[in-house]
Amino acid sequence: MNGHRIWRASGILAGALAISLTAHGAILAHGPDPLLGGTLWGQDQSVAYTWRTGQVPPTWMQAAIDAGASDSNASRAARAAVLMRVAGATSLIAYGEPSSCGAAGIACADRSGAPKSFRMWVRAQGYMFDWGALRWCQAPGSNTNGCYDAESVALHEFGHVQVLGHHEDLADESDWADTVMHTVARAKPKAGYAPRAYGRCDTARLQLEYDRRTTDALFSSCLSIPTTLTLSASPSAIGVGESVSFTASLRTAAGTAQRALSNDPISGRLVVLQRRTSGSMAWVTVLTMTPSPSSDGTYGTTWSPTATYEWQAVFAAPAGDGITGSSSSVITVTVSGCSGLGCPQSVDR
Repeated sequence: MNGHRIWRASGILAGALAISLTAHGAILAHGPDPLLGGTLWGQDQSVAYTWRTGQVPPTWMQAAIDAGASDSNASRAARAAVLMRVAGATSLIAYGEPSSCGAAGIACADRSGAPKSFRMWVRAQGYMFDWGALRWCQAPGSNTNGCYDAESVALHEFGHVQVLGHHEDLADESDWADTVMHTVARAKPKAGYAPRAYGRCDTARLQLEYDRRTTDALFSSCLSIPTTLTLSASPSAIGVGESVSFTASLRTAAGTAQRALSNDPISGRLVVLQRRTSGSMAWVTVLTMTPSPSSDGTYGTTWSPTATYEWQAVFAAPAGDGITGSSSSVITVTVSGCSGLGCPQSVDR
């Protein structure tokens, strides 16, 4: 009773085939969950559900399913759908014998009605499989070895509702904690049987499809999104004693591979301004640029150079942020108006 059991999801068509254990093998790469398919919800769309008439879950299962919806909302790290239970909603969740979960499914979901509605089914406590009776850990007296965590299963199914397909685990399953979208579930007490939040490779796909929630939010560490950094100076030629306004813009690279994250402004990061004398290879960090409070992804500073220098802005991606570092193109600010002995050609204010 501590082994894997298949769960099931359907995307565009409710009659899609279940995935079997024999199809689950080694993979060559690890990254964001695959797409399940179908139309996306709107960004931050409120998606309400209620219980299907005649198949209303018992109180303990209702609480577990609602908790799974709350887990999805709290951990989505993206502008994915916000799930909630509302009386009279068009999205229906049923408890009991499903119409299309397949012979081995303990739960399943159908998002073919998106962006208007979805369907979800959960097998009833005590359903007889070939391996024995299904036990949900939340059912009275069933929180023992061999039970399945209903809240985690609900979170998994809500992941399908969002658009997440089954994650293909590494052959040794060392990436188990990176996702809740496994093809099969683990029973208590096997490690990782009851996750209560999306894993990093779940949120990676949600960010790719729905974007991050804010421009200063971290990118999932299951991603490696390239960035671009630009730098401008105004004016680009001054006299000694005059000031220059430096402005940098940090964004994700534009392109279809970045999907909803394409050309996103990136706020709240550390961007430094560097200089060097013409012909030198050695850069000197002058200061950390200040994030703009009114323009997302923009950083600025004012400086009064006393000599002609080449300048660049540099962004080093911090650990755990799923983006790459970048440097701007080199620009030159020309300083004139002082010559001869005594001119401060190598010291800045």
